[in-house]
Amino acid sequence: MDAENKKPGGLRKSSFVQAWLVLVLAVGFGVSLAGVQLALGPVIESNKINETQEKVPELVLGNFLAAKMATENQTLEIVPRQVTVKKSGRVKFYSVYEARYQDGLKGWVVKTKGQGYADTIELLLGLSPDLRTITGLFVLDQKETPGLGNKIITDTWRGQFIDAPADRPLIVVKTGASRPGEIDAVTGATISSRSVTAMINTAIGDLRKPLTAGPSAAAKGGKDNG
Repeated sequence: MDAENKKPGGLRKSSFVQAWLVLVLAVGFGVSLAGVQLALGPVIESNKINETQEKVPELVLGNFLAAKMATENQTLEIVPRQVTVKKSGRVKFYSVYEARYQDGLKGWVVKTKGQGYADTIELLLGLSPDLRTITGLFVLDQKETPGLGNKIITDTWRGQFIDAPADRPLIVVKTGASRPGEIDAVTGATISSRSVTAMINTAIGDLRKPLTAGPSAAAKGGKDNG
């Protein structure tokens, strides 16, 4: 160490320079990260929209019938809508996909999101035409704890929701689901399990009237804004 840095003033000057260097590097890293997010954001959202469209047949018809239609080169007509729900003085927007085949309504797929344990969870929820039955569930995006909360993406856990009643709130249980409408929590991830279930209950409650009151209740021709 040289004589200058042995002096108290030299130490303060060195620490000051180092602090500014750390600050500059942090700001530079933050700006770079923000730039990457801005550049990739539209691509990510576009990919989510495409994935949603691809998942609609499976979420409405089930794996078997969706695969059968694909084999026979038959397709559902998918009409994206944006449904506006006014609730407790607030306005909420839902992206909803109406699935039709030969002029008949086969069901709905709803995109919804909410706070999980670690971050936001985005879901695709399949519903019967009359909104009495859940026909499918897909986790579009999540950042829950690996090995615990992220088990919400597994086929086994999501499979519990298929054919579950949608005319009453779902309930998360820890001791083993035994009744219709009960959902087994992921072991060690009750918060993630309850978050998903709460999102589903809220979405169904918000959309029941708009989607079952007739075509005029939903915004026709709405663009999918996620």
